[in-house]
Amino acid sequence: MNFTSVEKIAAAVLYEGYILYPYRSTAIKNRQRWNFGTLYPRVYAEAQRPQEPFSLVSECLLVPGHSVSLDIKVSFLQLLPQPRTGSDLADPSLDWDEAIERTSDHCDLSLRALLTEPLRLHINPTAELAASLTVSAQMLPSGACKLHLELENISPLSNDAEGRRDEALPQSLVSAHLLFGLTGGEFISLLEPSDLYSADAKACANIGVFPVLAGDEPDRSILLLSPIIMYDYPKTSPESAGDFFDGTEMDEMLTLRVLTLTEDEKQQMRTGDSRARRILERTEALTGEDMLKAHGIVRPTREIRGDAS
Repeated sequence: MNFTSVEKIAAAVLYEGYILYPYRSTAIKNRQRWNFGTLYPRVYAEAQRPQEPFSLVSECLLVPGHSVSLDIKVSFLQLLPQPRTGSDLADPSLDWDEAIERTSDHCDLSLRALLTEPLRLHINPTAELAASLTVSAQMLPSGACKLHLELENISPLSNDAEGRRDEALPQSLVSAHLLFGLTGGEFISLLEPSDLYSADAKACANIGVFPVLAGDEPDRSILLLSPIIMYDYPKTSPESAGDFFDGTEMDEMLTLRVLTLTEDEKQQMRTGDSRARRILERTEALTGEDMLKAHGIVRPTREIRGDAS
């Protein structure tokens, strides 16, 4: 399955909260990042009060045709603590974890086989990071097929439950989300199902993610399973010149804020995280015409079917 049409929105989900304005590690709001879609090692997660997530569960619906196959793409970030030397060692505010993108593709999964027995797949991007992915399918009386998916972090943790969050994060699946691609059928919107599938949609259980139709409307061959609840066919704004790592982005305001940073603050952006440095370089290179394009616009509303009460 070609997921090109959803790459931008999937990347926005992947880097949600990566680094927020004022885009430097010394800022208070950047002391605890990764508030969406983090799956911790189980032994750490279960020891926390309240308990942190170590797995996600998703159920979605499809109308099968002939010779149905499924493609699944699992994406997440792995954090790599950056070593500090010299005078930096005395300042914990300079601790910083950069991220590496990890993906795991599982293609041409037969729906018929999934209806017969669940499929368990292993994801091992590194020796210290591992996950399991379980997929099963069930035909419903309505004629729809329900897919059930579970993604679990099964990474070991050297310090077990006594470890701190910063020790557990490098062995966590950060910003975990999935893409489903379908050949030989159509996915059903859980937000706006037809009357025939309304009860089935309400019965779907989703914990940690929610599936929405993605790609180019009205195509129904792709689902985005996102830790951030969105509407069907979500898109990044064409007016945005680049990512500010905040899903509630107001590009014009953030651009102006970056431009008004002090020279010392800008220097921290230049010498800190590489993605923060690119924000600064892109922002300082904007022309007046570019700034005009950043103004917000009013988009057409979409009618939502069903009882609004």
